[in-house]
Amino acid sequence: MKKIIFILSIFITLNSFSQELKIEKVTCNFYVYTTFNLYKGELVSANAMYVLTSEGAILFDTPWDSTQYEPLIDSIWIRHHQKIIMVIGTHSHNDRSAGFSFFQKKGIATYAIALTDSFLVKDHHAPSTNILQPDQKFNIGNESFEVYFPGAGHTLDNIVAWFPKEKLLYGGCFIKSAEATDLGYIKESDTKEWPKSIERIKKKFGKPAYVISGHDDWHDASSLDHTLQLLTEFNKQ
Repeated sequence: MKKIIFILSIFITLNSFSQELKIEKVTCNFYVYTTFNLYKGELVSANAMYVLTSEGAILFDTPWDSTQYEPLIDSIWIRHHQKIIMVIGTHSHNDRSAGFSFFQKKGIATYAIALTDSFLVKDHHAPSTNILQPDQKFNIGNESFEVYFPGAGHTLDNIVAWFPKEKLLYGGCFIKSAEATDLGYIKESDTKEWPKSIERIKKKFGKPAYVISGHDDWHDASSLDHTLQLLTEFNKQ
């Protein structure tokens, strides 16, 4: 009896740390999808994005929870009747690009800058199938966007994506949520260069209408300025 109770308690504990894929519409054909994983013993969300085009869906970053790779593909097909045609990884961490190999096995093209690929290989993950330039523009079907490497920040290889028509900035972990009280994981960050990289983004793209942060709530477009404020306070210490 004690053994059964022990097994059940483990099952309940494991399931309490799991959560299914969450998808929410941002605007037009833009959707934020959120997956979850454990960080320091707590369940933490990771926001990523997909965009629907006349040629198929473009995925920005892979799910943090590997059990959600297939459900994400299925969800996009069931909801929109579209297949994923390309995946762009915004840096090399597990919540961004660790799923490249899964999507490549599905015949889906993956993209990252050369520095991200070098980090992926070092961490024994599959690199991308296509190298991004530090500032590269795309025209995919009815959608145009730009991927941009602003300089070091959350990591040395973080990139962002800008959609001029919608004035939408996808920042991944480079941008902290407006509700964040600290910078989170910074062991691979350059906190001195990060503010300069933010200023480059602001100068290049202006004021976004939508800003998608990598974790926690993403609805507040002031998150870019909030990230800069957090860095200013951190660098004063």
